Amino acid sequence: MIIKTAKYVQSCGSVQQCPGTDTPEIAFIGRSNVGKSSLINMLTNNKKLAHTSGTPGKTQCINHFIINDSWFLVDLPGYGYAKVSKVKRAIFSKVIQDYLTKRKNLKCVFVLIDSRIEPQAIDLEFIQWLGSKSIPFAIAFTKSDKLGKNQLIQNVALFKRALKETWAELPYMIITSATEKTGQQELLEFAENSIKE
Repeated sequence: MIIKTAKYVQSCGSVQQCPGTDTPEIAFIGRSNVGKSSLINMLTNNKKLAHTSGTPGKTQCINHFIINDSWFLVDLPGYGYAKVSKVKRAIFSKVIQDYLTKRKNLKCVFVLIDSRIEPQAIDLEFIQWLGSKSIPFAIAFTKSDKLGKNQLIQNVALFKRALKETWAELPYMIITSATEKTGQQELLEFAENSIKE
């Protein structure tokens, strides 16, 4: 897939405010500060499309971007640590759950995992929850340029081992780097195939 156009459409605080469900959607989600905005900007070759911030928890709404006038790329609020109140965190959690379980046009969720760190319980729990709801997803390891090849292989192997404790078959995984554009075509191909299914 080649992205020719990528435009911001809207931000909304609930699934009820989202655009109609006749357009396929591919969603991106991850822990706060996992590099989601940078990855979205890399995918779309647009450095200013998604707002990047050094402050964790900046994405607080469901953000829709129309790609090639044919499908939506959806930037979801991060889960986990964010400099917001517990009440707001609970709202984000409900917003995320509502979106993921109620959007009939959702084709796939890319769960972003920071490749530099060991498996985090919150990531594993979220992936487990997706599986329990039969929500189609793939894993994208971010920031692969920030560590050596051997360390990257080791960290991904650790994550696979943690998943194998509860998963008979591992989900599809992609290594990415927003800086070096690693995994760009693989992500887009996976998204394209998910939309066609």
